Amino acid sequence: MTAAEAVAAVLAGSSAPRGAVAGVATAAGRDISAGGSADLLGTPVTTATAFDIASVSKVAATTTAILRLVSRGELRFEDHVDRFLPRTHCAPETTVRHLLHHRAGLWEWQPLYLDRAHTDAADAADALPLRYGLDEAHHYSDLGFMLLGRIVSVVTGLPLDDAVRELVTAPLGLDRTGYGPAVTPVASSAIGDAAERRMVATGEPYPILIPVTDPADFAWREGEINGVVNDGNCFHAYGGVAGHAGVFSTADDLLTLGMALATPDRHPELWHPQLVAELFRDGPDQGQALGWRSRTALMGGLETRMLWHPGYTGCALGVIPETASTPGAAVVLLSNRLFAAEPATTETLWHTALPALLDDQIIFRDTERTRTP
Repeated sequence: MTAAEAVAAVLAGSSAPRGAVAGVATAAGRDISAGGSADLLGTPVTTATAFDIASVSKVAATTTAILRLVSRGELRFEDHVDRFLPRTHCAPETTVRHLLHHRAGLWEWQPLYLDRAHTDAADAADALPLRYGLDEAHHYSDLGFMLLGRIVSVVTGLPLDDAVRELVTAPLGLDRTGYGPAVTPVASSAIGDAAERRMVATGEPYPILIPVTDPADFAWREGEINGVVNDGNCFHAYGGVAGHAGVFSTADDLLTLGMALATPDRHPELWHPQLVAELFRDGPDQGQALGWRSRTALMGGLETRMLWHPGYTGCALGVIPETASTPGAAVVLLSNRLFAAEPATTETLWHTALPALLDDQIIFRDTERTRTP
């Protein structure tokens, strides 16, 4: 089976995205295929089309930048957040590790762009109280990765987009990966801010803490979103550059990144293999490594693990670490799922693509709890 068959499977059915790219890479080579439309004009998706990878930015940019800083001795997973950001509401003992494990007790999401009491997005985020106790449980948090992006900037002394370029994309030659605005060819991600307007109006799935006097007064986007980030906080509050979202990339670039992480022994100039192993190890919560989610799999009859992360727009990246018994591999799916009348979840599309990409050699066993996509 092939990447072309994976794309065909993803684009089948009433909940299918308008377009998709799927690919797999191993030491033997890579297979990438594309199909469908990139936008409402019907522009064909090609293997060179860049997509807004949404929360995949958390691992492809922020987590990988942190890995490089730890490898260079400029940061530690156990460093306290208040060493870098002294005015947050984080508990004093909160560490970088807590943020990567989503155990810092922060709110999952809030519309920072509606906060009229603070002109700066970071100040608006820092003013929010904790929702949970430190290390109480796993609560997937965009706000935690916003803090991690700011920590990367403090440690490097650079704006986050420049830091990610220096630490991640330039050393790996990822010429089509970076914060927007993205250059063509690029896929559209959605029509306007409809999803976040609904979240604000209903208070679902998260109650809104920020006083909303009249959300109708806000400059919500109404048209097709193309070349700029879909995520409302990243676009409206952070100017398109944040630790939790904002990166655009292609399948080829993401496979290159995935293989560099899957085979760390071959990249000693970037990171220490033992640190990559620590990064990929589950923490207190099964299915949650440092930044990455994990799943157990069978490959060639042997149990192995896939590290992966989904993005709200319909994108996902997976990494199978190289071991003595299993070869390293990377798998990617890029799609614009939000154009469907009733969009399938990214996880559903991901599991639709994987059997074809991996030639049915890997049987996935779900070991993680249900989380917000």
